[in-house]
Amino acid sequence: MCRSIKTLRPPVLPEEATEDDIRAAALQYVRKVSGFRAPAAHNREVFERAVDEIADATARLLDGLEVRGAHHHPVAVRTQAREPQPDAV
Repeated sequence: MCRSIKTLRPPVLPEEATEDDIRAAALQYVRKVSGFRAPAAHNREVFERAVDEIADATARLLDGLEVRGAHHHPVAVRTQAREPQPDAV
């Protein structure tokens, strides 16, 4: 029915999420929850309103998140953890 919703916060998304990124995630969410890829004419208004409200809530969430250690990418951290460490003397 719809693609997976992406994580929109750093460091998963290297740059800040755009309005388009946020709206696409909101649309995917509403599609998934409603079970409709595109609403019928009689449901269009409530469908679009839900997308708008979820996009707004998502933008507020992303603006309010404090991501500590965002300069570390999870893949890089896992790779560093697997590298052999020099013996302590």
